[in-house]
Amino acid sequence: MSDGGEIRARPGEVQRLAPGLRVVLAPNPSPMTLNGTNSYILGEGRVAVIDPGPADPGHLAALLAGLAPGETVSHILVTHAHLDHSPLARPLAEATGAPVLAFGDASAGRSALMERLAAEGGIEGGEGVDAGFTPDIALADGAEIAGDGFRLTAIHTPGHFGNHLSFRWGDAVFCGDHVMGWSSSLVSPPDGDMGAYMASLARLAGLGARRLYSGHGDPVDDAAGRIAELAAHRRAREAAIRAALCEGPAGAADLARRIYTDTPPALLRAASRNVLAHLLDLTERKLAEPVGALSAQTRFRPL
Repeated sequence: MSDGGEIRARPGEVQRLAPGLRVVLAPNPSPMTLNGTNSYILGEGRVAVIDPGPADPGHLAALLAGLAPGETVSHILVTHAHLDHSPLARPLAEATGAPVLAFGDASAGRSALMERLAAEGGIEGGEGVDAGFTPDIALADGAEIAGDGFRLTAIHTPGHFGNHLSFRWGDAVFCGDHVMGWSSSLVSPPDGDMGAYMASLARLAGLGARRLYSGHGDPVDDAAGRIAELAAHRRAREAAIRAALCEGPAGAADLARRIYTDTPPALLRAASRNVLAHLLDLTERKLAEPVGALSAQTRFRPL
């Protein structure tokens, strides 16, 4: 076990990040997860596990081995129902007897528009969703969670995912996939919602947190600066999309190819989902409209 602000551990190893906080890296590296999912162990004695991670028996064993002698798990907290964050929650609960706490199931927290688009089905999406996820205890926005040596406040931060929660811990926030230091987040409708994402960024900024503990990558020490950078990045993408629409109606995939010029081809589909999220947000704000019925392939024009 080592101390440090950067996550230097290899998958399965335990690293102490701060007094009362450890991390175990899951063995699921990818272009979307960087080195893998950060599973946090918070507290000492009766501890909370935040984001148990993917359904991997080896990672379950590593989390249990990361407990000190005599320690038990009192809370299992899930930021959101993606397959790299939530599936191990149930096996960990069965192994420890601890309840699983989250905002709600995989469809919770969607806006009325996203709920309708999900029901209609033509918008596609659904990448990496843990569709069967259901918590034992649903946490409302503002709920307090207390354990041995820790106290958390649940903050509903939809955008990357409708049921996304962040957890405030003193002057730090466990922010899941909403803010990461190494990348922007995927916002793929109907689970992702760009208007909600921007509102949640503003809410996180208003907390005045010093440090962010993300679902992937190192802790973010300049929390305010990184949140502002991501908000500016999204505003710039929106401006580029609106400028491109002024040249004629276009769909998300075409706009992604024209705007995301520095994105590797393998990630262009993810980029097109982000563009679609922007287009739907522009439609909600009456700055654009679809040409015909809404679908993943629909072209949009400016208003």
